[in-house]
Amino acid sequence: MRIGVDVGGTNTDAVIMDGNRVLAATKQPTTEDVSSGIIAAIRAVLDQSGIGTDAIEVVMIGTTHFTNAFVEAKRLLNVGVLRLSLPSGSGIPPLSDWPERLRKAVGEHIYQVAGGYQYDGRLNAPLDEKAIAEAARDMKARGLRSVAISGVFSHVNAAQEERAAEIVRNEIPDVAVTLSHNIGRLGLLERENAAVMNASLAELAVGIVSSFRKALAGLEIDAPFFISQNDGTLMSADFVEQYPVLTFASGPTNSMRGAAYLSGAKNAIVADIGGTTTDFGVLSNGFPRESSITVDIGGVRTNFRMPDILAIGLGGGSLVRPGDPLTVGPDSVGFRLTSEAVVFGGDTLTTSDIAVAAGQVEMGDPGRVANLDPALVDKGLAEIHRMIAEGVDRMKSSASNVPLILVGGGAVLVSRPIAGASEVIVPDHAGVANAIGAAIAQVGGEVDRVFSYEELGRDGALDLARKEAIDQAVQAGAVADSVEIVDVEEVPLQYVPGGAVRLRVRAVGSLALSSEATEV
Repeated sequence: MRIGVDVGGTNTDAVIMDGNRVLAATKQPTTEDVSSGIIAAIRAVLDQSGIGTDAIEVVMIGTTHFTNAFVEAKRLLNVGVLRLSLPSGSGIPPLSDWPERLRKAVGEHIYQVAGGYQYDGRLNAPLDEKAIAEAARDMKARGLRSVAISGVFSHVNAAQEERAAEIVRNEIPDVAVTLSHNIGRLGLLERENAAVMNASLAELAVGIVSSFRKALAGLEIDAPFFISQNDGTLMSADFVEQYPVLTFASGPTNSMRGAAYLSGAKNAIVADIGGTTTDFGVLSNGFPRESSITVDIGGVRTNFRMPDILAIGLGGGSLVRPGDPLTVGPDSVGFRLTSEAVVFGGDTLTTSDIAVAAGQVEMGDPGRVANLDPALVDKGLAEIHRMIAEGVDRMKSSASNVPLILVGGGAVLVSRPIAGASEVIVPDHAGVANAIGAAIAQVGGEVDRVFSYEELGRDGALDLARKEAIDQAVQAGAVADSVEIVDVEEVPLQYVPGGAVRLRVRAVGSLALSSEATEV
C-alpha cells in the first residue's frame, strides 16, 4: 500500500494505491501552511478506504514549496557565491543576469578565484586554496550559512569543487554547501545559477522536510516518505534537504506520469488543467519530454533537467470577463474558488461557473448561474477551447494530429473536439492524476557529461555511461533487476578536438521498499 500526494496552488490531492489499483482518492483545498492540507488529504483517503496506517509502506509527495519560494523571493538565504575560474572566467561575473529583486534576496556575496578544467577534465588552472580560505573567512564574518561553488567544466572533473568545499567547511563547519556539478549541466553560467538557487533554499528545505515528517507522525504513519522530482522519479527526504531545486516543476511532471499510467498512452500531449493554470507537456515513451533549451525560472537562466512545459493562465478558477472580446484569465481566484465563484455564493464569474451553466459539471448551486446569457456561456466555452487548442499547437513537433490527454480538476471545462488533437482522452481518476503520478514514481539515475570516443570508442563510452546511470539509480533506492535505460542522447561537440561527444543517459527502476533499499 502506498500513498501519493501532490500539493498544488489550489488543491492538495491524495490517493491510496494497492499495486495498480486506486483504492481511494480526494481533492482538498491547499492551506496557507500547506502541511495542514496534506494532513487533511491523507486523513480523507485513509477514512475512505478504511485502511489502517500500519498497512502503508511508503508515502510519495509532490510539492510546489520550493518553486514558489524562489519565484516569489521569499524565505531565501543569502548565499556565498564562489567561482573557480580565474584567469579565464571573469568576463561575466556571477548573478549578472539575475533580476534585481532576486539578486537582493540572495545577496551579492561574490568571490572568484583561480581554478577550472578543460573540456576533457585536464587542468586549466591550479586551484588557489589560499584565496578560497580567505573567501570562506569573509563569508563567516558576514554570517552566511549557505555557499554555492561552481568551476569551469566541473561536471567533467569535480575534484576542485570538492576540494573547495572541504576548505570552506573547515572555516565554517555548519555551512550548507551546494556543488554545481551535482545539479547542472554543460554551461558554467547556467549551472552556477542552478547551484545558487539551490543554496538559497537550503534552510527552507530542512524546514519543509521536517514539517512533512511531523505531519506523517501526527497521522501515525510509520513509513518512509519520498518527494518527487522534475524528471518523474523520486528523491529520499535526506536528498531533498540537499537538492530542493530538483523539485521544480515536479507537479506537472507528476500529472504527465499519472496521465500515461491512467490512459495507457506512451506518446501524447497532456493538458493538466488546475485551478489557476493549464500546464501542457509531451509524453515520450511514457515520460515527460525534457526541455532542450535553457530554462528560465523567475527570470534566471538555468540548465538543470526540466520538463518541457507550457503554462497558460487557464484553470477552473480563472476569471471570465464578458465583453467584446470576452477574456478568460490569466488571473484566478485559486483556492478561494469555493467562496468567490458565483455557484458557491460569490460574485466572481469564473470558468467553473461557465462549465456549470453549460451543464458540463455539477458543483455548488447550479441555480445561481441558470440565468446567465446563453450567448455569454457559448462565447466563454469557445474561448476556453481556443486556448487549449493553441496550447496543443505550440507543443506539437509536427503538423500531424496527436492524442490529447486531459487531467486535473479543470478537465471538466473541455466538452468539444480540440483542433490538432486526434482524440481527447479523459481517463478515470483524471482529477487526481498528479497524486497518482507521485504514487507510481520510480527511482532514477542520470549521466550527462563529455566522453572521448577516440579514447574509449563509441561502444565503450556508451557502456560506461549506461553503467554509471544504472549504478546511480540503484544507489538512489531502485531494485537492481528493475532498472532499465529509458533515454540515450549523443551530441558530438564539433568544436572540441579528440572525438568529444556529450552523452546523456537516463535509467529508471522500481522503488525498493525492503530494508535492503539504499536511500541517498
